[in-house]
Amino acid sequence: MSADFTQIIRSEHLPARIAAQFTQQIQKGVLKPGDKLPTEHTLSKTFGVSRTVIREAIAQLRNEGMIETRQGVGAFVIDRPTRHIRLDDGVQMDKEAFRHLFQLRIPLEIEAAGLAATNHRPAHLQQMDEALVRMTATGDGAGDGIVADLDFHRTIAAATGNDYFVQFLGAISDRIIHTIVASRKRISLHALVAVITQEHTELRDAIAAGDAIRARTAMRHHMEKSAERVALELEFHS
Repeated sequence: MSADFTQIIRSEHLPARIAAQFTQQIQKGVLKPGDKLPTEHTLSKTFGVSRTVIREAIAQLRNEGMIETRQGVGAFVIDRPTRHIRLDDGVQMDKEAFRHLFQLRIPLEIEAAGLAATNHRPAHLQQMDEALVRMTATGDGAGDGIVADLDFHRTIAAATGNDYFVQFLGAISDRIIHTIVASRKRISLHALVAVITQEHTELRDAIAAGDAIRARTAMRHHMEKSAERVALELEFHS
């Protein structure tokens, strides 16, 4: 593997820009299915960024269905569905963009939660539990909380048993990262971790109980609060 990567200009969109470079290499065929990505340490040096930024970029690529990660082994390029969705890169997220994102995300996430309650398997609950533990980090590993948040929602999408949820929610994963980062700028990390852990725990427990109505209600509550954390007031009509 001899992918040609370049250092990028530092900005708050670093993970998305790094993920975009990987996507280009995959689309060009430079990185092929089965190829292993370099280690986090190597990539942080290659791009001139922190390992936390690399983890977020890897999480985005995983959510978009570009790669898979194997515990203790690394990240590998996988075959993508021919109809895989990818949005244009480099979109600047302002308040109106956040509003548009939530208008799409809310119905998708609520329906996904309901289906996950009905269709989940034990492995999905285990993955949610692992993500919840990582979400509580506030020290040196605090950056992994963003990745854990994405992983939690990706697991719910996978638990629906409907790959379209994985594809559609994966396609907006980089935008979701922006909302998480924006929340962390407005609210103290310790306070934020406490509330999102509670919201995600309620979601996990509703799904584990197989209660679709409760799971949908918990997701709606989480989406409402997520919007409030980026200073959005959304109207619900049902």
